[in-house]
Amino acid sequence: MKRRLAIGSLMIAGAVSSFSALRFLTQDSKDFVIRSDVRLVLLDVAVRERNGGLVGNLTKDNFTVLENGQPQQLTSFSNEDVPVTIGLLMDESRSMSSKRNGVLAAAGDFIRTCNRSDEFFVLNFNDTVKRGLPEDQMFSDDMGQLRAALYRGRPRGMTALNDAVVDGLDQLTLGRQERKALVIVSDGGDNASQHTRAEMVNMVERSPATIYSVTLIDPNDPDYNPQLLKQLARISGGEAFFLETPDKLREVCEGIGKEIRNRYTMGYTPAPGKSGELRRIQVRVSVPGRNGLVARTRTSYLYGDAPNAESK
Repeated sequence: MKRRLAIGSLMIAGAVSSFSALRFLTQDSKDFVIRSDVRLVLLDVAVRERNGGLVGNLTKDNFTVLENGQPQQLTSFSNEDVPVTIGLLMDESRSMSSKRNGVLAAAGDFIRTCNRSDEFFVLNFNDTVKRGLPEDQMFSDDMGQLRAALYRGRPRGMTALNDAVVDGLDQLTLGRQERKALVIVSDGGDNASQHTRAEMVNMVERSPATIYSVTLIDPNDPDYNPQLLKQLARISGGEAFFLETPDKLREVCEGIGKEIRNRYTMGYTPAPGKSGELRRIQVRVSVPGRNGLVARTRTSYLYGDAPNAESK
């Protein structure tokens, strides 16, 4: 598919809520165009108590956002449950064969926990990455279609995890919902990708998506790489889960769905800088009388230029 990307001066660093700067986004079957005169960094933030419980109903005054150690003035804030574009990346390598039934059941439960206005796609990956939905359909909110997409893969071959993440992030940009998330279900590692780890991580730094991963640990797998999945979660503000057995798969997937429903979105205008500069982000949360609250969001993003002309 031919795509054209024209970026005005909009920057995104985290899943996005419904802000006016994004109303310039249009798409059709041949072109994907972004235009804006507003430069914003938009963060998708989860807040949890010390015991792991999600914390809702906070206000802008409860948060402090730092970029490279400097406090930022929040210009946008939302705690609404807005629809999300979600990609499910399902590992269909040979090593997943014995775990497949539990994995697919958990993925189905995850879809059922989500907002009815969410849109989904499924990518099944082993040696290569394949779309689960029909070729002429990019997204769906129909449970029957999505179930068929989950079961379309066949366990065989090796694991092209890097390629799956790159393709997933690419497809997210075509979704109509402003917030974006990827959920990876795998046994970890990569031994078949065309894209390098550095290329994939660079794309994560530039993407608005929050990434979650659920890994079924195989200690005998020489390609098992928990650090990679932890890195993706840390950069994007998501979370990486590592399970020794499939017993808690459903519980974990349902928990991811619940967190996606209960995240805050906040935005600020960053100081000018050099294109390609890596900027560090920290979000602090403070509520009188409540100690131990932790805010989780992406930890960094790549600052980009604001070109005036379209580029193909």
